[in-house]
Amino acid sequence: MRLNSTTLAAPYVPAKRTLVLFAIAVFALAFTPGTYADGQKSGPNGGQVKDAGKHHLELVVKENALTVYVSNAKNVKVATKGASGSATVLAGKVISNVKLEPSGENTLAGSGTFQPVPDMKVVVSVTLPGHAPIQARFTPLQTP
Repeated sequence: MRLNSTTLAAPYVPAKRTLVLFAIAVFALAFTPGTYADGQKSGPNGGQVKDAGKHHLELVVKENALTVYVSNAKNVKVATKGASGSATVLAGKVISNVKLEPSGENTLAGSGTFQPVPDMKVVVSVTLPGHAPIQARFTPLQTP
């Protein structure tokens, strides 16, 4: 029986292509930068940033005050005039509701009766004029 080199190479070529494509996919996943939603990313104001629909929300907590900065997907400030919002804060075992009102070019702010603790959780809901409500969940005092 005579060996035919094309018979031996044919099964190997698709396997080699599959291996190369798999290696490229693994490399791409390993070196692709994460988005805001994937982790604890700090924003330009020092707060935690989360994706909320087509917007980014950055939450800054200082004592018993909350400030939410709103930007679009390209990190351009979004005007908050006429916007409304609320935040539900779970600090320890205490739940506090905070009304957020426009307080600057792209900010909403409010204060409540909560005491910041490292494991606090905050759910922020914002309604911008002419847009559907958006929501994001934060763990603002946890380190990345």
